[in-house]
Amino acid sequence: PGLMRVIFLGPPGSGKGTQAKLLSQRLGIPAISTGEILRAAVREGTPLGLQARAVMEAGELVSDDLMIALIRDRIATDASAGFILDGFPRTVEQAAALERLLAGNGAALSAVVNLSVPEAVLVDRLHGRSKDEGRLDDRPETILERLRVYHQKTEPLVGYYRGKGLLVDVDGMGDIAEIAEKIDQALPVARAAAARGRA
Repeated sequence: PGLMRVIFLGPPGSGKGTQAKLLSQRLGIPAISTGEILRAAVREGTPLGLQARAVMEAGELVSDDLMIALIRDRIATDASAGFILDGFPRTVEQAAALERLLAGNGAALSAVVNLSVPEAVLVDRLHGRSKDEGRLDDRPETILERLRVYHQKTEPLVGYYRGKGLLVDVDGMGDIAEIAEKIDQALPVARAAAARGRA
């Protein structure tokens, strides 16, 4: 079916991390979560982690340069298998940089999945996650800032990818299995893989 290169977009708390992981298992290709890479770097206290920690605690976005460097390494390693990106790109600048990286790797994107969830639900989910997982970027005072930053910097990507004919809108409400099903329905390649699995 050719290489699958899928991006997951959606506000904080939309479930894109969970769904990216599940789709990665279903399609057998790596899920690259920039948030996980950054949180691991913060835990390990690497130079990147120390830089990222203060930014994440404030609910802001880590700089484009830092994110692009991070992704360049991972894509170089994983590009041959295709990939699912969760948490990158977060700005139109990062999207343009990703296109430049991929042009060097001989293929563009397959699809961009945009998970839509109402704001009130996001806030509830993030408060719940803050209690359960204790993530620095899910503290109550950080949540509203993260949503504001999302609307300002990341939401323009929805229009950007829609303009390129890559955007697939998926309703992010429901339980995890229901949303996974909606994603499979929305992505032709996932549909084909699911059909093969049932065949």
